[in-house]
Amino acid sequence: MPELEIRNLHVNADDKQILRGVDLKVGSREVHALMGPNGSGKSTLANAIMGHPGLEVTEGQIIWNGEDVTEADTDERSRLGLFMAFQYPVAIPGVTVTKYLRTVLNAHRAAKGEEPIPLREFRKTVQSAMELTKVPEEFSRRYLNDGFSGGEKKRMEILQLALQNPELAILDETDSGLDIDALRTVANGVNTVTAQENVNLGLLIITHYQRILHLIKPSHIHILYKGRIVKEGGPELVETLEEKGYGWITDPIDAAEAAAA
Repeated sequence: MPELEIRNLHVNADDKQILRGVDLKVGSREVHALMGPNGSGKSTLANAIMGHPGLEVTEGQIIWNGEDVTEADTDERSRLGLFMAFQYPVAIPGVTVTKYLRTVLNAHRAAKGEEPIPLREFRKTVQSAMELTKVPEEFSRRYLNDGFSGGEKKRMEILQLALQNPELAILDETDSGLDIDALRTVANGVNTVTAQENVNLGLLIITHYQRILHLIKPSHIHILYKGRIVKEGGPELVETLEEKGYGWITDPIDAAEAAAA
């Protein structure tokens, strides 16, 4: 079954150490939430998993389905079944949603040695994905994310998730900037995709807030602080964080570091 394994991962950005030894496993049909205060390294971990060229892995490994992909290019990781929904999706004026989605699908098909998707099959596939994620058909004629609201951009990310059918999806602060109605729409889209019988998707949800975790139920919670996972637990940890915040976890770490300095 598909599995992501992060082993003792150390990552630098602009010669500054951000991740300081992260260990993490995400299996098929598991929903993991990665939380922590601002600046803890959550988005850096997401980008490192996807192979962002601006990051330097100085130690450790990223293992996907038993294969070391630490040095693999981003597009190769995508073709292997890894997907990431961005916190700030980029607008591409002049490129319609339809053209973009067909280009992505054909790139994945080419990697498997398959012919480009026939236009009739593509239209049927996109229509099914739009119905599944409740994205209006009119979106297909618009330029990708150009003039889209924050909620519309995030819905486009979930449409791509449904269309690409990856084995692991990273949702990097997908809830950021959304009102409760937009958040519910996005969460319902994710839940609809993962509920399909033929889908064995693993999820890694990166978030500051607990509200999305009431809509997409996690099986595992991880708290990242100062580049390390410092606390792990089940869904009950979300309730504790709502009551206490992060201080009961981070204060003893800060105190220990200050004493050792």
